[in-house]
Amino acid sequence: MAETSPGGRERPLSPHTGIWRWHVTMATSILHRAAGTGLYLGLLILAGWAWALASGRQTYDAYASLWGSIPGELLLFAITTALFFHMAMGVQHLVWDFGKGFAPKTANRTAWAAIIFAAVAAVAVWAVIALSGGR
Repeated sequence: MAETSPGGRERPLSPHTGIWRWHVTMATSILHRAAGTGLYLGLLILAGWAWALASGRQTYDAYASLWGSIPGELLLFAITTALFFHMAMGVQHLVWDFGKGFAPKTANRTAWAAIIFAAVAAVAVWAVIALSGGR
C-alpha cells in the first residue's frame, strides 16, 4: 500500500481582497451584485406604488410625495443607475458566454464602458423627465 506523508501536502490558499490589488473588473463584479440587490428594493418600491394606486387618491398622493422628496428622488436615481449598470453588465456576461472579451484589456474596457453607460443613461433619463415637466 502506498503511504502518504504524515502532514500531507500544503494546500494552496485562496486569494482574497487583502492581497489582491483592486482593479476595475473586481469593482464591477462587486457592484453588479450590489446593483442586483438594489433592484429588489426598486421592485418593492414599484409594488408599493401599485398598492398606493389601488388604495385611493389620498394614499397615492402621500406615496408620491414621499418619492417626490429630495431623498426619495436620490434613491430613485440610484435605482435607475443600478438598473442601467446591471443591464450593461448582463450584456458583458452574455458576450463572455460566447467566449469573447476575456482578455484583460478588453475586460477592463468593457467594465469602464458599463460604468460610463450607467451614469450617462441614468442622467439622460432624469434629464428627459425634468425637461418634460415630470418633476
